[in-house]
Amino acid sequence: MAVNFSESRTKENLMRAFAGESQARSRYRIAAEHADNEGMFTIADVFRYTADQERAHAERFYDLLKELSGETVHIDGSYPIDCQDTLSELLRAAEHNEHEEYADVYQNFGDTAEEEGFWEAASAFYQIAEIEHVHEKRFGALADMLESNMYYSTEQVSEWICTNCGYIHEGRLAPKVCPVCRHEQGYFLPYSMACYKLP
Repeated sequence: MAVNFSESRTKENLMRAFAGESQARSRYRIAAEHADNEGMFTIADVFRYTADQERAHAERFYDLLKELSGETVHIDGSYPIDCQDTLSELLRAAEHNEHEEYADVYQNFGDTAEEEGFWEAASAFYQIAEIEHVHEKRFGALADMLESNMYYSTEQVSEWICTNCGYIHEGRLAPKVCPVCRHEQGYFLPYSMACYKLP
């Protein structure tokens, strides 16, 4: 069913998505500061990395609203407040929120856009939903490692990378201090989580 964009639900859903992604970016930047304060610099980096991707999502949704430039779009919505005390709780909250976007919110927004005939918006909702699913799994994996005390130690030989200098350590424990650059343990990331690791 063809719908005038200015009268569509898709217009409102794009603005809701823009608002949601913008808030997620801010929440993750705040969570990154929390991680920095705990000396967990690599987890802070993951929060910032994800925040930058949320900014890109917000920009995509905003761009799809450009034909309404100069207008004001009124929306209502509900957004999470994640003021948890521990890093693990912050990761679990992020995991939950990303799951909601992936499994519910953006699927419904995409379906609405399809029904109204806005194929580009529908595609953006569906594709970004898949990215949010990756975010969900990444936050969940980090929370699992922290909660099981397996972020810096494992039962088998594993690898960690110093994100400051690139040194890769192999063993059952991440070094307390990098033997190359002398940065503290908080700069070590399980190599399996590294963005640019070799296959």
